[in-house]
Amino acid sequence: MTDNAVASRTPLTVLGTGDMGTALARAWLAAGHPVTVWNRTASRAEPLAAEGATVARTAAEAVAANRLVVVCLLDDASVGEALDGAALAGRDLVNLTTGTPGEGRSRAAWAEERGARFLDGGIMAVPPMIGAPESGGYVFYSGSRELFEEHRDTLAVPAGTRYVGADPGFAALHDVALLSAMSGMFAGVTHAFALIRPEDVAPKDFAPLLVDWLTAMAPAVHQTADQLQSGDYTRNVVSNLAMQVAGNTTLLRTAGEQRVSPELLTPYMALMERRLAQGHGDEDGTGIIELLDLRAGASSS
Repeated sequence: MTDNAVASRTPLTVLGTGDMGTALARAWLAAGHPVTVWNRTASRAEPLAAEGATVARTAAEAVAANRLVVVCLLDDASVGEALDGAALAGRDLVNLTTGTPGEGRSRAAWAEERGARFLDGGIMAVPPMIGAPESGGYVFYSGSRELFEEHRDTLAVPAGTRYVGADPGFAALHDVALLSAMSGMFAGVTHAFALIRPEDVAPKDFAPLLVDWLTAMAPAVHQTADQLQSGDYTRNVVSNLAMQVAGNTTLLRTAGEQRVSPELLTPYMALMERRLAQGHGDEDGTGIIELLDLRAGASSS
């Protein structure tokens, strides 16, 4: 890379050199960006110094070094602690610390009061996926559209970018919603492997069947979205709620025969039965969302 090419790269600061922060900093360094780093435990930043990063003694010093400041710390409280006393006026603050939508909104207001533009981010990747374009990793961003557009190319170096709105809470909301869906999927996978475990069924032989089945079922997400937007939960239903609740008895009896606890399944089944009891047997599972909405009056739908 030529000196001119390096000079054209936006300099930036990375606060936090844990596994994710280090991966981010390395990706920017590899792309020729001048990077200043800071970590509360200074020794964690030393490997990056050997790779060309400038190590700041304090977070305030690191913030002062560059206009673009990327924060990747443990939690929202640690962000406040690290930036306490730092001069944020005129800075572009990009917070990639995992948090809630409410924390994203509060931190945005906090940053703006101190004269900084703010973006919140939700990283949909693990550290080995950072800096690897073929990995499919990306980051949700929300908050200042102007900040995002100005630094889009720089932000796209470690992973893909997806701007999801001016509301600073939307990046965390999208992040947690996807992670929640993943948790539910893993619960089902765990139960499935528990069922076959006592038998002469090789997990490695069963795994491709499970992947194929989950892949085949995944497009049902689009039908749920269509029903939610139309308000018609009976639209294009193939297996209605009444049929599903009846079928649950087989799932539970099988778990009993295999001596497997049904506790990963029963909370969802209880919601299905509750929706059915309300007279919605011709729907599929979309109406269960109504039961999860705790806003006033929603639970009585």
